[in-house]
Amino acid sequence: MALKTYRPTSPGRRGMVSPSFEEITKPVPERSLLLPVKKKAGRNSRGVVTVRHRGGGAKRRLRIIDFKRDKIGVQGKVNSVEYDPNRSARIALIYYADGEKRYILAPLGLNVGDTVMAGEQADIKPGNTLPLSAIPDGTLIHNLEFEPGKGGQIVRSAGSAAQLLGKEGKYCLVRLPSGEVRRFMSNCVATIGQIGNLEHQGVRLGKAGRTRLLGRRPQVRGSAMTPRDHPHGGGEGRAPRGMAPKTPWGKTALGPKTRIINKASDRLIVKRRK
Repeated sequence: MALKTYRPTSPGRRGMVSPSFEEITKPVPERSLLLPVKKKAGRNSRGVVTVRHRGGGAKRRLRIIDFKRDKIGVQGKVNSVEYDPNRSARIALIYYADGEKRYILAPLGLNVGDTVMAGEQADIKPGNTLPLSAIPDGTLIHNLEFEPGKGGQIVRSAGSAAQLLGKEGKYCLVRLPSGEVRRFMSNCVATIGQIGNLEHQGVRLGKAGRTRLLGRRPQVRGSAMTPRDHPHGGGEGRAPRGMAPKTPWGKTALGPKTRIINKASDRLIVKRRK
């Protein structure tokens, strides 16, 4: 993928950097693998805003992605590489030998016409899915399972990859993109390769309108509010906080750990990311 810059014909165009989409081979998605998405605008089932700064945005449809890769031993052929508005990675449409169609995350180096397969007998090449026990040490992987049979839950964004470091009995050591080293059950499956669309981090929206198209509403600084709306608010002109940074609800915003402790999961962490 390459990035596209623009002539500064307007203030919005001046700083805009967008993807060129040159790797996309099919502009229209597969209808049988689409679902409607109902927008919630950050509200829960009672209609109360639980996530601020959400709402509006362009209409999307959900692409059903095969994260489980449970078609063991069935060979599939890459029919097209497509855009997915719901994620940073590109997706590949696979036509399997038994006639079924499925979407998978498109790894780097997977092209139209290539074949993919899942199972212990699959080759070690991008797009194939195998149990960790059958993958050689040092291999880059993505779409990794937390629990066997649950489907890939981590390492799914553009350009990300984990690395299999070694095997310890029924566990395998994996270095995650954050730098954390963690044990996974050796029968958890993962897909070979690094996810494509590496230049996604270089995209610059350029103007507020493109942010709104993504469903993000404006954020207001706490220091620009009144004291009743935010602990940082009030005062004549610009004023220092006069306190440790706080959330709108008065809780300390910097320093306290927010990670929920899960003893069953934490025991599998060998080296933390920090």
